[in-house]
Amino acid sequence: MLILLPPSEGKTAPRRGKALDLGSLSSPSLTATRATLLESLVRLCGDDEDKAAAVLGLGPAQRDLVHRNSVLEDAPTARADAIYTGVLYDALGFDTLSPAARRRATARVAITSSLFGIVRPGDRIPAYRLSGDATLPGTGSVAGAWREVLGAAVTDAVGRGLLVDLRSGTYAAFWRPDVSLARRVATVRVLHESAGKRSVVSHFNKATKGRIVRALLEDGADPRTPQALADTLTRLGWTVEVGEPTSKGTQLDVIVTEV
Repeated sequence: MLILLPPSEGKTAPRRGKALDLGSLSSPSLTATRATLLESLVRLCGDDEDKAAAVLGLGPAQRDLVHRNSVLEDAPTARADAIYTGVLYDALGFDTLSPAARRRATARVAITSSLFGIVRPGDRIPAYRLSGDATLPGTGSVAGAWREVLGAAVTDAVGRGLLVDLRSGTYAAFWRPDVSLARRVATVRVLHESAGKRSVVSHFNKATKGRIVRALLEDGADPRTPQALADTLTRLGWTVEVGEPTSKGTQLDVIVTEV
């Protein structure tokens, strides 16, 4: 099983640590694209702060992120599972997993990244700011850059297992599974039910996905099909409804009534 997470806009910048080494990251087939995007982002942020802020969608109070991007090649790094923050990652709680669950996370979790494509929890990266819908001057859209190469890397990481795709729409655009993999793809949608009505609420969605990942890692189950994943989540206490298989995979709706 491979659990594919979205990144977070917010990141914790390490105070110390060795500089970025692209060659040390997992999925080495992505190194060339990583290098291209890194060079483009560093150049943009080092040459023109105002232009960089506009391209990256940053307000006046976020100009420090432009400087952070301009020195990424020499910035300190830390494990990816310590860099990403936010509702999903707080609920997942990498740092409080049991030793067995942390070992499973190393093998079963990958995080989508605008700058690095995908990273594993133990990959050492700096804190950066680059949204998935950004377009870098001279390079083009981030999504377009990854669309050319990410599929092979993810497919290789999945192997013969199940892909649990928890990415948001922006990052799903980086790569979509082909038909041959679709029967082994499960997407998860979290629906908040209140007064008989269901809706997607961002906070519930992110927090529940984080808890689901944590529970799967602690439990140790390794479901091989979307239905088996639904059965596992039901056993772990969630209410799950399984959709019809499609060319993009099978959607699981997890119904929650409180955060």
